Amino acid sequence: MQAYKGRAGSSPRAQSGTTLAGFGCRMEDHAKHVQPMPLPATQQNLNYRYPQIFWVDGCANTSSSCSSASPIAPFPPPVPDRRKKPRNKTERRSTGFLVMSLLILLALTGVGLSMFQIFHLEKELAELRESASTEHIPPALEKLIGQKEEAMKKEPRKAAHLTGNPAQQDLPLEWEPISGHAFTSGIQYRDQGLVINETGLYFVYSNVLFRGSVCSNQVLTHIVYKKNPSLPSSHVLMEDKSINYCTGQKIWARKSYLGALFNLRNMDSLHVNVSKIALVNFEESKTFFGLFKL
Repeated sequence: MQAYKGRAGSSPRAQSGTTLAGFGCRMEDHAKHVQPMPLPATQQNLNYRYPQIFWVDGCANTSSSCSSASPIAPFPPPVPDRRKKPRNKTERRSTGFLVMSLLILLALTGVGLSMFQIFHLEKELAELRESASTEHIPPALEKLIGQKEEAMKKEPRKAAHLTGNPAQQDLPLEWEPISGHAFTSGIQYRDQGLVINETGLYFVYSNVLFRGSVCSNQVLTHIVYKKNPSLPSSHVLMEDKSINYCTGQKIWARKSYLGALFNLRNMDSLHVNVSKIALVNFEESKTFFGLFKL
């Protein structure tokens, strides 16, 4: 119990709205349990009064605690830490599966790159062995040669070789395109000349054998020229002139050979002209005309 001291004339109920220190009960709840202590008779007649002393014997109901009469507010629950978001088992499993998948993909990529590098090295080694067995021909040059050979097999090379034709009528010279050594491949023989059907580099050649039984020392002329429908006139490609080729009345012979590389266009036609048809020997091995594309 705890002693309560009040001022004279004050009633215990005046303090019923206050709460005793150390107890959880309010005075208004326990006023009826406060019993005043009587003073001796000698002191009741005094002019002054002592302050009354009251004894407070706890709560009215001894079976229930004071806290049940006026419950004290419990402490608030702790605030959860929101910085750490709880993860369930499904999220952890998904994260682990993703990490494992990435590791497996990385491993497979490394294996693939290693296999590709090994295959590339084996290929280079095979090329080096092959080049060593073929007299050290570089692989690039060998590949180019193979491509050229395949192109030649697929498409015949553009070339022509014409031989002399004794049945001459007029200039320019007429030629034999198919008999003997003569042939045409990708080149057309028309109007006493060779017609180009594809622009490119061509090697053109012509050989004429002049011969006679009388020496007149006239100028011998051998010309190769070209024509084109888009050009107003012909254009000389090669020319040879001979003088003083014989003496006295003896039989004589004079060979004239022309050959050079030209860039010819489509529809160009090449012809051969001489100063005098009667002085030309038209044997196929002595007088001929031809070209081939590079």
